[in-house]
Amino acid sequence: MKQYRVGIIGCTGMVGQRFATILENHPWFRVTALAASANSAGKTYREAVEGRWAMKSPIPSSMSELPVYDAKKDMDQIVSLVDFVFCAVNMKSEEITALEEAYAKKECPVISNNKQHRGDPDVPMIVPELNADHAQVIETQRKRLGTKKGFIAVKSNCSLQSYVPAIHPLLDLGVTKVLACTYQAISGAGKTFETMPEIVDNVIPYIGGEEEKSEQEPMKIWGKVENGVIVNAQKPSITSQCLRVPVSDGHMAAVFFSMEQKASKEEIIRRWNEFKGPAQELELPSAPKQFLHYFEEENRPQTKLDRNLEGGMAVSIGRLRPDTQYDYKFVCLSHNTLRGAAGGGVLMAELLCKLGYLD
Repeated sequence: MKQYRVGIIGCTGMVGQRFATILENHPWFRVTALAASANSAGKTYREAVEGRWAMKSPIPSSMSELPVYDAKKDMDQIVSLVDFVFCAVNMKSEEITALEEAYAKKECPVISNNKQHRGDPDVPMIVPELNADHAQVIETQRKRLGTKKGFIAVKSNCSLQSYVPAIHPLLDLGVTKVLACTYQAISGAGKTFETMPEIVDNVIPYIGGEEEKSEQEPMKIWGKVENGVIVNAQKPSITSQCLRVPVSDGHMAAVFFSMEQKASKEEIIRRWNEFKGPAQELELPSAPKQFLHYFEEENRPQTKLDRNLEGGMAVSIGRLRPDTQYDYKFVCLSHNTLRGAAGGGVLMAELLCKLGYLD
């Protein structure tokens, strides 16, 4: 596989920092440009994140002295240095929309962790194990943008990884309805315990916009490509509640679901343990060997013990049992800044490289 030059737009934030640590020793990708807001522009990366580095590992040595560019003003220079960019900026919604389209129109593909283009029918929102075929709508998007190479592909909301992958292998059994209550880590808000003291000994029962995304975005992931665009699925119906809990990393979900076809507990667990997708079949560098892991122990998965399973890229499931109002219920866990954000973005980029969309 050829080596790709990549940029991180929004390199100083929580997800941008996670991109940096993941990409430090990546076999295919080499970071050649870093960008953030005007406040950080002109500094080295080390200077820009001084006092706000939130990762447990140190600042990657290969990036610490790289200059940080202004994501807007220095766009032409950034584009000249990279083959594509990862984008995880913290701006006003309309500014993010304009910024990502501007990069794409300069023939620079954008792998975005932002929400602004998730609803666009010609913008793929890919979980590589689940809907890799959605990449084909890139050709339609390029026609709309008037580009030959540039396009935008987006990551789904981080909390979806804590239940959508577990429901996916069961869809052919006619899953009709899903209730998902998510318990989300503070890193999902770009916070640490030092910067979010109000969460200590506390649970906050509201995360703005999260429940709407949790109910709507799976419909796009499970949609079909028709006439070059993604047509959202109509079922299963999903309802959710999203809570912020005092955990550093890891989103957990309590999930309830019903099906048209009845299946045994053993059959469901077998499907989970044996499930593979294109990420495993193509042996992508960031793909977990086993995507879904079922724990037989009654007290697993646990956030602290299991969030880093397979480098934080696997999804943990446990406590599958019959329910009195739904057919079954279970608990599911994913690492929100690895599988749910930056790691999922890198895995999607690997898939798009393998499929030829980033050449």
